[in-house]
Amino acid sequence: MKETTPAAMPPCFERWCQRFDDVFTHKAQKREFRHYVGGLLGESERKNLFQIAENAVGVTYHRLHHFLTEAPWSSSQVNERRLEIINKCSQTRISRGFSLIIDDSGHRKSGNFTDGVGRQYIGEIGKTENGIVVVTTHLYDGRKSLPLDIELYQHADSLPEGKQDSEFEKKPLNTFTEALEAFRTAMSYRFFDWLTLNLDVFAAYKASLGFIWA
Repeated sequence: MKETTPAAMPPCFERWCQRFDDVFTHKAQKREFRHYVGGLLGESERKNLFQIAENAVGVTYHRLHHFLTEAPWSSSQVNERRLEIINKCSQTRISRGFSLIIDDSGHRKSGNFTDGVGRQYIGEIGKTENGIVVVTTHLYDGRKSLPLDIELYQHADSLPEGKQDSEFEKKPLNTFTEALEAFRTAMSYRFFDWLTLNLDVFAAYKASLGFIWA
């Protein structure tokens, strides 16, 4: 039996969502934020907007789609608030030294409508195929992992002007940029006592980038 998002979630869900309310400027944004996060936490194996809308009462595909693609809110501000919340909680705060992990993960796609899709190396299958690649950054202290950020790699084939497009970055440079942003984030929240970098995917390219990497 389908339920509304508040009914399906435990009481702590609403308290957690309220911590993000001032990041959004409209009541509708706050409502759809709860619907979207509730859908991601739901039991359905598929987490696309259509399935999220199908699984709950009062949730519509068009409102969710507008919230994610057109509504004027900042994903970086939402992520910053998430990190603030994590850093204030004793159960999630990382108080010892950690490793900064940079990972580029590829996922095969059958169509060409997803942002960033193109023929490129897909690590999960070990060959070049049609798909997307995302670069993620995490902190790990030996006990728990803290996700910092995620960045979609824009393959040249997915951009209107190809390699000449202003959005295009070679994959090693994209990874390096994400690493620097993760380092700045970790510094700003004083997440660490010492820092080690696990960048196997980056090591093969560092000599050609023109950066000094230690």
